[in-house]
Amino acid sequence: VLDQATERIYQLEYLLSVTDENSDISAINHGEGAWVPVSQETFQLLSLALSYGRETQGALDITAYSAVHAWGFTTGEYRVPGPEELAELAARIDYTQVELDPEGCRVRLPQGMQLDLGSIAKGWASDLLVELAGGEPAIFNLGGNVRTAGDKPDGSPWRIGIQTPEAGSSGYLGVLELPGSQAVITSGGYERYFEEDGIRYHHVLDPRTGYPADSDLLSVAVISKDGTLADYLSTTLFVQGLEAAKEAAGSEDYALVMVDQENNVWISGVGILNPTKQTRITPIFI
Repeated sequence: VLDQATERIYQLEYLLSVTDENSDISAINHGEGAWVPVSQETFQLLSLALSYGRETQGALDITAYSAVHAWGFTTGEYRVPGPEELAELAARIDYTQVELDPEGCRVRLPQGMQLDLGSIAKGWASDLLVELAGGEPAIFNLGGNVRTAGDKPDGSPWRIGIQTPEAGSSGYLGVLELPGSQAVITSGGYERYFEEDGIRYHHVLDPRTGYPADSDLLSVAVISKDGTLADYLSTTLFVQGLEAAKEAAGSEDYALVMVDQENNVWISGVGILNPTKQTRITPIFI
């Protein structure tokens, strides 16, 4: 199963990577406004991502890649785009301009626009890996996107750490104890960022501005049996902020663990969060 899972991840990387010049996504981004044929899997994920864009009214927008690239988050050549450049980049971010042809399994993108599925691809991939596990107990970690499958053989819950949202810290805020198949996916601005003139710029951009999201949250962890849902929600709620997250709380489909700028910990629908010895938290339940 592990060999199959590894092969599956490479297959998806080949299709969905924005930096692989041979991928479906790269072909769409360099399509010069023409229709581009893609695989069924790429088409399926694009359709899902665009539906999430509609649900969030653009808070999740897969066409923001040109702005992400301009900030240097994909190349490591960090820079702060000027106001005019940012305005031009933001004008190219519009998920409603992506055209899909279900019959021909084709995608068309306006010239100058670029898309990236990084906001949901790992969550979606983790769901596929759980299917591969076929009910056997397993745990997958895709770059911080943690996914459990089945029940642990000894009957105890899975223990998943929630990282402290502090730049450079390897500590944990607390440990979730979860039964069965669950995804625990966290978004925040504390891992990928750069500083210039004393200002920190993180990689989670607000698609409406092309600028790093000015969020009152430090991190958002979403726990769900649906890894794709957890992946998209963690990014979206981080961009939208605490009040929007409070409104989204209470769903039976997911639970939330969030830290705001004052280091308050907000919790919704989580059975057990055991604080670690190195943290002292008083959770606020919503």
